[in-house]
Amino acid sequence: MTLRILSTLAVVGAMRGMTARLEAVAGMTVEADFLPTVGLLQRIRGGERADLAILTADGIGQLCADGVLDPASRKDLVRSHVGFAVKAGAPHPDLGSLDALRETLRAAPSVAYSRTGASGIAFAGLIERLGIAEEVNAKARIIQAGFTAELAASGEVAIAVQQVSELLAVPGIEVAGRLPPEVEVVAVFSAAIFRGAAQPVAAERLLRFLASRDAAPTLEAAGLEPILPP
Repeated sequence: MTLRILSTLAVVGAMRGMTARLEAVAGMTVEADFLPTVGLLQRIRGGERADLAILTADGIGQLCADGVLDPASRKDLVRSHVGFAVKAGAPHPDLGSLDALRETLRAAPSVAYSRTGASGIAFAGLIERLGIAEEVNAKARIIQAGFTAELAASGEVAIAVQQVSELLAVPGIEVAGRLPPEVEVVAVFSAAIFRGAAQPVAAERLLRFLASRDAAPTLEAAGLEPILPP
């Protein structure tokens, strides 16, 4: 038997780091497809189903409202922050203030961000507000899906922008910092069980574990902030 998960890339590092524990909790093999929430929503709305979904809180809310996911099973799992990565050993850019961020992005020879991920959507809006969108996009590598940090690790771009947890999933990079506090974007990622799931009991066990203090250290090590019960 197999438990299927459709999951945001934001938790890929943590999930892969505790595969054996997840399968022990579920009592069966666990298979997960990792993509940005936008891509997963398209697949789910196109009719694809699994046992458990891990998406942005908004995405989970939409699918619960649509009757695709069971709202009674919904749990908020983690908060995630947008960060910046450089190739390991490279100088860290100044990200300490909004003015410093603006000048760092203008001076950078190249930048990578994702078109469909929560971080990329937020970053695209930010550079518009800063009045530097045209300048940054002229030298940007905008990927549809995947890890922007791979481009920093290979030296193809100077700065990669994505969720900190997604940056940390790539070897050969260093996280240089997060967005300045005045424009910080905090994403909440949540999970819920599909209505009609093939493995609802195992999915419930797995979801309860992911939302527990037992899973928190692994989530934190992957760059995420667990949302724990009081």
